[in-house]
Amino acid sequence: MTTPPVPNGNRRGRTLTASATDRVYPRDPRPREGAPDVLVIVLDDLGFAQIGAFGSDIATPNMDRLAAGGLRYNRFHVTALCSPTRAALLTGRNHHAVGMGFLVDLPIAYQGYNSRVPKSAATMPRILKDAGYSTLAVGKWHLTPRWERSAAGPFDRWPLGYGFERFYGFLQGDANHWAPELVCDNHYTEPPAGPEDGYHLSEDLVDTAQRMILDQKQAAPGKPYFMYLPFGAMHSPHHVAPEWVEPYRGKFDGGWERWREETFARQVAAGIVPEGTELPERPPWIQEWEALDPDDRRMFARMQEVYAGFLTHTDAQIGRLLDFLERTGRLDNTLVMLMSDNGASAEGGQLGTVNEHRFSSRMGDSTERNIADLENWGGPDTYPHYAWGWAWAGNTPLRLWKRYTWLGGTRAPLIVHWPDGIAARGEIRSQLTHAVDLMPTILEACGVDIPETVDGVPQQEVDGRSLVGTFADASAESPRETQYFEMLGSRSIIHGEWKATTDHVSRGVLDEERLLLGSRDFATDRWSLFNLADDFAEARDLADEHPELVEKLEDLWFDEAERNHVLPLDDTMQERLAALIFPTYGLQPRGTYLPGGGPVHEESLPPLFGGFTLTADVEVPADGADGVLCAFGDLTGGFVLRVADGRLSFTCSRAGEVDRVTADAPLAPGRRVVGVRFRPGADAPGTLALLDAGAEIASAPLGGPWPVAFQHGGAGLSVGHDHGLPVDRDYRPPHPWTGTLHTVEIDTAAVPEPDLDTALRTALHSD
Repeated sequence: MTTPPVPNGNRRGRTLTASATDRVYPRDPRPREGAPDVLVIVLDDLGFAQIGAFGSDIATPNMDRLAAGGLRYNRFHVTALCSPTRAALLTGRNHHAVGMGFLVDLPIAYQGYNSRVPKSAATMPRILKDAGYSTLAVGKWHLTPRWERSAAGPFDRWPLGYGFERFYGFLQGDANHWAPELVCDNHYTEPPAGPEDGYHLSEDLVDTAQRMILDQKQAAPGKPYFMYLPFGAMHSPHHVAPEWVEPYRGKFDGGWERWREETFARQVAAGIVPEGTELPERPPWIQEWEALDPDDRRMFARMQEVYAGFLTHTDAQIGRLLDFLERTGRLDNTLVMLMSDNGASAEGGQLGTVNEHRFSSRMGDSTERNIADLENWGGPDTYPHYAWGWAWAGNTPLRLWKRYTWLGGTRAPLIVHWPDGIAARGEIRSQLTHAVDLMPTILEACGVDIPETVDGVPQQEVDGRSLVGTFADASAESPRETQYFEMLGSRSIIHGEWKATTDHVSRGVLDEERLLLGSRDFATDRWSLFNLADDFAEARDLADEHPELVEKLEDLWFDEAERNHVLPLDDTMQERLAALIFPTYGLQPRGTYLPGGGPVHEESLPPLFGGFTLTADVEVPADGADGVLCAFGDLTGGFVLRVADGRLSFTCSRAGEVDRVTADAPLAPGRRVVGVRFRPGADAPGTLALLDAGAEIASAPLGGPWPVAFQHGGAGLSVGHDHGLPVDRDYRPPHPWTGTLHTVEIDTAAVPEPDLDTALRTALHSD
């Protein structure tokens, strides 16, 4: 028999009144008193010289306002490509050290390239959230691996999985600014309006950022926030309304060489570029402006006019957000950082392109084709990218561009503005800095320690060092002496005042493969040597004078490569792509889709380029029916199966090259299975054939190879209607099917092996 316990004075009371002394309140984290709000603005593909505060004559008054009220860093470095820089920024670690040696669009089974930030590298939003901050993200993400971006997730590598509490934006590397594929938190969502209503993605992002901040401040006025605002601009497509372009008409008729020289003079006068800097000569692959014919000059000038209008429009959106913060009294205690993720992009090639999807499809461009769309350049029917002469000029005075570890790819503008925390106004800082330094800088400014463990996982070394010491002291020591760089086989290293850079030419951009001078083989790579103390722009190669130093720096590069999981090197990507990480459930050869759901992400569809049959189980009323049975993408890249005037029709846009097949007679009433079959040819692109009850009723040849991937910036597969922009100018979304639609099915006879060269080009295009 159990003896009952004896009552004693330590026993808890049985009522709230009797238990008052037993209360245990949770100790939720709270930031230090007066901790700043934080706003990190990332622009995409913005060159070193393209904003006014860094020498440009393009109107960027709001970015210039930040620079005038804070600091400009003129030796700030990034990784030369999108996903890697963003990973470095958000983790404080070198990009290979957190699995981001390349783009998340091609995750491969090597530690430095698997596109999966490890648990041992907790992100800045996670650390700040644990310290009591609200964490908000609006804009471009591009840190979720391929095949994890569909509506099924998994979501642990979406923004909320990495520590953000709210997200609105897009997961891919670029977006159609007129009709983007958007995500809200962990689900896909439709844009609030269309281009006919004046919608533009950059405006939507800032509207949403303001709402998020307002909601947060009204709900918890004393709680600080961290907002990450990576725009889709200035990445292609260069989309902007004509009224923003018109002020620049004729502005760039003097060409890229003159613009570069005038920009360089402004940079030197402003102190952005040191006195005595030598401006490198025009390389032979950049066309001499005066040698161009009038049509080419007119075409190239217009491309830069649209880019300039796009940049000024983006600056205006930044200005709206700054004005909002000022009106709410929060701007002075907001730590604002504005940067670019890499140098200006040359992916438009020598001629530029009205549709950047032509790049990944190896479809050439011509002056005649570009001029035909010149007045529409930047509008909803285009997906444009300027010619590489403007990328070269946009990185003045630096060499090369995005994807290369020459300074034109890795040195980017950085502006820091914090009136309550930085007394300096309009000053320049010249310490060697890198994207990895921003996380420790922000954490120190917020009074938050870098944790040794997170969720019980010991944390790997943080490569970044805080820049807070440079805020008050222009002569403060640089946060590091050594920094390695690697991208697509292009390699360089800075050590002290010296920088060594290889002449390796990467693959992926046809004109670069054809025209750039340099090595295509690691065995023949030549290291150049520069003394950055008196050669800001890598203009004077000293390798022949100091061969022993070149050898020492090359050895140091390999030491850093070993430490950060850069190896093995493989510029062709063939061996790495053989280790491509496929989806957990494999590539599915068949799919069935019903009306009523949201668009189906491209990565969830069976691979179509090896041949397919696409069918719709429909009921056609006695008086006929019209509308879209299914649609994917838009005019810049996509396909649509629809019925027009009662007749079945299929249209495919291969980067703007339209192939169409239409039946001669209307569909008969009743229930039937209709569709299209694509068979690739042995020596030709293949044939499209319309089907009705299994019988071929019309056919037409495909004008070129079926794309491995159509596009990254537009809509997924819609069933029973279209949304966003149309695939064919003959209809206007949503153009719903007016009969009954039971299912749409896609069947591929066999899942084709991926074309690795094309996969590489497609991934590069998406960054």
